[in-house]
Amino acid sequence: MVAPLHIGLDGVSFAYPGGRRVLTDVSFAVPSGSVTGLIGENGAGKSTLLRIISGSLAPARGRVVTPPRTGFIAQETSLPFSEPASALIDAAVAELRDIERDIATLSEKFSAEPDSPVLAADFDRALARAQNSGVWELDARIASVLAGLGLDGVALTTPLGEMSGGQRRRFALATLLLRPVDAMVLDEPTNHLDDAAVDFLVGELDAFNGPVLVASHDRYFLDAACDGLVDLDPALGAEGGYGEDTRQGARFTGTFSDYLKARHARRERWASDYAAQEHERERLEKATAQGSDDVFHSEENKSETRVAAKFYADRAAKTVGARRRSAQSRLEALERAEIPPPPARLTFRGLPPHTATSLGVPAVVAKGLEVDGRLAPLDLKLQPGEQLLVEGPNGSGKSTLLKILDGTLKHFGGELVVPEEITIARLEQDDAWSDLGRTAAEVYAPRTPSLVELGLLSEEQAATALADLSLGQRRRVSLGMILATPPDLLLLDEPTNHLSLVLAEELEEALLDFSGTAIITSHDRWLRRRWRERIARGDSRARVLTLSTLWTEEVWRE
Repeated sequence: MVAPLHIGLDGVSFAYPGGRRVLTDVSFAVPSGSVTGLIGENGAGKSTLLRIISGSLAPARGRVVTPPRTGFIAQETSLPFSEPASALIDAAVAELRDIERDIATLSEKFSAEPDSPVLAADFDRALARAQNSGVWELDARIASVLAGLGLDGVALTTPLGEMSGGQRRRFALATLLLRPVDAMVLDEPTNHLDDAAVDFLVGELDAFNGPVLVASHDRYFLDAACDGLVDLDPALGAEGGYGEDTRQGARFTGTFSDYLKARHARRERWASDYAAQEHERERLEKATAQGSDDVFHSEENKSETRVAAKFYADRAAKTVGARRRSAQSRLEALERAEIPPPPARLTFRGLPPHTATSLGVPAVVAKGLEVDGRLAPLDLKLQPGEQLLVEGPNGSGKSTLLKILDGTLKHFGGELVVPEEITIARLEQDDAWSDLGRTAAEVYAPRTPSLVELGLLSEEQAATALADLSLGQRRRVSLGMILATPPDLLLLDEPTNHLSLVLAEELEEALLDFSGTAIITSHDRWLRRRWRERIARGDSRARVLTLSTLWTEEVWRE
């Protein structure tokens, strides 16, 4: 039997104990040479599906095929903390080192028996294998991968237990890139990678000849690395669909940018089909209510006999009855195959009364604002209506700044002036709920429009306890509470974390229409790039503040 050169899934379904189904009839294929992105918000089943592909979980139904040597890296690794990094690297390249040893052994034997055709053939095969596997460049290859992932400054004698979580994660990724495999399966590989390391990984995947399946929330990475996407989210997203488009595992060809265009086109078709359906429904409902006067408008001729009058009356009744039955039948067929309305797009519902816009003073003024060990001194002035993106590496103080601004963090150095009249709300990086037993609708009440009308949750999800919702779904509830009554000063801490990719796009679009002041922190490269595009287009509201652990540098609008 010939080993498959692709990753294939056919009708895969899975439910956790208790009946919570996360995968339903998922079918798609990743051909050799393709890098396919697996997308969907937290809870959509991405990690579960990857565990099924790796063999650590068995599907309830369906079939999975993979090439014989499929390398898998999970989102969380279980590497031995007592081992030095060198042990991991040695294990990853052990098969390639064996080729070197085989060549050395065969070389000695061939020197002793130079006329042996068997040894000559074995030696030629070993050389070819070494050439194809890059054995001769192995040490340079190891150095290149470690440097590309930002690990060249970490001593290989360092035990894994003494490394940060991000370093351990990058070493796990390095071992996969160094190991000779036929296919790769990756779960959120860009977590803990800086921009340069992400670009390095994109190049590695582009040069790999086998199939690659990668689950990711990183829109920049998906756009740069992938030639196809598989969407595990149903059609709750605004560019989703209905009917067949709502299935899990819908495949899209092209980059993430192409995916967005395809989703938008589906949305447009959906809206058009829904409008046509409602027009037809209105017509049919009128037809079912028609009487004979609506069909026959001529006045009765006084010279007609009673027999003729009865003839025309019977004919009218028969015609009206047939038309009513036909309209009713078509109306019932329409309702059986009813197209639901497209979900609402995200929107800010306008500023509450007494906003700071008319105060004639800055919304935020900070001088020498700092927190020892957490935020280097910075100066900042924001006018009402301006929007500031705060970027920088982990530990540079992005979240600390927002906590100072909303009053959560009260001990800081420097001066901060925020007018008392303005309202402030912060979307936290990690949502905290005091009562996870309440449903999403109960927590959200009595705000309007509802979470369902906002297109954030389905009816079933809104009636579900917060404890049973995914991180992404809880994030939607927090977002909805802000959308219902947006503040004068909106603070968003890593707002695209845990959101579906399409919802993240909608949030960024909604910010363009928000007339209040906003401060957003983000490591999201896609969001950061688009923000700078706003500045380049002359958007006078957009600004950028770049933080580091050593200094702050403000980049004013150009």
